[in-house]
Amino acid sequence: MGKKIVILNGSPRKRGNTSELVKAFTEGAESAGNEVVTFHLDSMEIHGCKGCFGGHSSRECPCVQKDDMAQIYPAVKDADVVVLASPLYYWNMSGQLRTAVDRLFALEEGDGNLLRGHGRSSALLMAAEGNGFGDVVLYYDHLMEHLKWKNLGHVLAGGNMDVGDVKDKAEVEEARKLGASIQ
Repeated sequence: MGKKIVILNGSPRKRGNTSELVKAFTEGAESAGNEVVTFHLDSMEIHGCKGCFGGHSSRECPCVQKDDMAQIYPAVKDADVVVLASPLYYWNMSGQLRTAVDRLFALEEGDGNLLRGHGRSSALLMAAEGNGFGDVVLYYDHLMEHLKWKNLGHVLAGGNMDVGDVKDKAEVEEARKLGASIQ
């Protein structure tokens, strides 16, 4: 039986370089019998975390804010693997992805921690003009330690100046293989 995989795509471009990595990863994951659901965060209404500590993990929508995170919470709760995908913006993930990740904290609050542990795994897919991935990889690795999720690794594709530049690069096949390796 395949794994349930959720991809949080923080790229504002539906056909950009990050989305090429997501597409290849998805093809690989589905070829291995996994179920993949992708959320294109830029087209969703997701507000920033208010730091109110009002969340309750056992509620259907654990956060006090009512927005499109209500679609993401149940998917993440049921997921075996959560993939974070983003372009590199100022040595970090896009604001769209960081906002969604911050809001996942509601699953750690209240009546039980439904985010940390639970046998989940994660991978990081990123595309960028440059190659300065060190800071974001450090953040991601620390996040995986905090969440107690198995770190499946990173696919980091640098040197992409224009939309479509990543298409013929080795990182696309690397993303496909990473997806296919999930069993």
